[in-house]
Amino acid sequence: MNSLKAHDQIAPVTSAAQPRRPFVRLARALAVGAAISVLGGCYVVPMQADGRPYPGVPAYAAPTSSYSTTVVMPAPAAPSVVPVRMYPSNDTAAPTGAVAGSVTSYTSGRADFQFIRAGESFAGEATRYGGQKNGVANAAGTRGGYANCQYSMNNSTQGTGTCKFSDGSMYTLHVGQ
Repeated sequence: MNSLKAHDQIAPVTSAAQPRRPFVRLARALAVGAAISVLGGCYVVPMQADGRPYPGVPAYAAPTSSYSTTVVMPAPAAPSVVPVRMYPSNDTAAPTGAVAGSVTSYTSGRADFQFIRAGESFAGEATRYGGQKNGVANAAGTRGGYANCQYSMNNSTQGTGTCKFSDGSMYTLHVGQ
């Protein structure tokens, strides 16, 4: 009944197909090893629907309540920019005239102080003391000049003071609108 001839028969698996099998085993072993190493530090703790562990399971990390508390922190206050003006108060300052600038206050008692006088840019900082009413402002110029100011605030955005420059010029300082 067998009508197949010798050349029609299916050839048995040869030794050329055998080398694939060790590579498959190696790939499986590597996959299992990778899974074990990745999940080696993990374990499952069975929990009830309300979030508590089942009896007999160590309660090392069981929640103490079924709700969480969210703490909302207020955003820090944005810095405010306040204009400053300086008017000459001696003969050395008179030729330069009035000077305008600004103070950027960070509401922490510290501020940045900047202005231009006689073509020289000045930048520095101002700090309040004495119950946050009085303050000192110092600025350095791009050409080597400097200014030292003392001021007193009437409120958070308005005050007066004096400024003395390295060349002996003196100004009356007005802070605010």
